[in-house]
Amino acid sequence: MIFSIIMALTGGLTENVDKLSLLHAPFMLGLISGGAMIYWFTGASTQAVTTGAYRAVEFIKANIKLEGVEKASVADSKKVVEICTKYAQKGMINIFIAVFFATLAFAFLEPFFFIGYLISIAIFGLYQAIFMANAGGAWDNAKKIVEVELKQKGTPLHDATVIGDTVGDPFKDTSSVALNPVIKFTTLFGLLAVELAVRLTNTQGSTLTHILAAVFFMVSFTFVYRSFYSMRIRTDAAH
Repeated sequence: MIFSIIMALTGGLTENVDKLSLLHAPFMLGLISGGAMIYWFTGASTQAVTTGAYRAVEFIKANIKLEGVEKASVADSKKVVEICTKYAQKGMINIFIAVFFATLAFAFLEPFFFIGYLISIAIFGLYQAIFMANAGGAWDNAKKIVEVELKQKGTPLHDATVIGDTVGDPFKDTSSVALNPVIKFTTLFGLLAVELAVRLTNTQGSTLTHILAAVFFMVSFTFVYRSFYSMRIRTDAAH
């Protein structure tokens, strides 16, 4: 897929291949931007899960009392699921719109910048997904070992592994597994965006495509900002 985009952008001309180099500034900046996008995505998705879990714990501590009963009511359980779903959906909407418009912006900005961006998304995404899946699994297994094999439940050691597992669960169950569709969407949608950008450049000139790139980038930046600052955990009454 990335090779197809390279051919579409360069027109198959061998004289443009030398621009696929770290010495070509747009290509280098594209590589940096792709890696930044991956790390932003994993942070934003983890933030959404963490905020949802925090709000769910707040509700449980304030409303669910298990003294004298075996389990919580169905209504309370549904409310907890509703809270987690709300924050997950809110976080994913911010992330999807940011990725969508960032792909458009970079496709319209500069051909070799976009090639570097796609290559970086694929490489950084692969290794970040492997890292997060393994790290999250290690934290999860550490807690199980302390609880089951060491019989240390309720000790400071167990408290430490619980904190680690709090990070490990969004690592292995959210961010790492979501990187695959992000990479696929960016490359597939990027091919369509590139074709549109090339046609506009050929018919309207590069000025229009650069203006559109700036507009798309500002929209993306707005939702990148929202993915953190509208999802941050606040202890005041207004959530």
